[in-house]
Amino acid sequence: MDDILLALSIPVLVFASGIYAACDSWWRRRHPAPPPPYAHRAARLAEHAMLTRAEDIVDGAYETLAPLYDAPAAGMPTAAAYVTPGASASPDHDRSRPAPARKR
Repeated sequence: MDDILLALSIPVLVFASGIYAACDSWWRRRHPAPPPPYAHRAARLAEHAMLTRAEDIVDGAYETLAPLYDAPAAGMPTAAAYVTPGASASPDHDRSRPAPARKR
């Protein structure tokens, strides 16, 4: 008789564990735990660090490329002085007329 109770206790234990796991899962889905308060603070700190790093990158790029954006010296002619409109350029600032179609 002791062997039969021992043999039946294993399936009963497995079944009871399954029922407990199902009930625990159901309970946790219905009553989720609130997020810990440090998670919000960590997210804010990470966002602040990311924005600070982005500002550093932009500032570094501006410092590196600043000579390209500075005004040219007084003696240097600008590139626009050498540009001349072509023969088919429109005389005003409106849209140009479409080009004539080519025959093949």
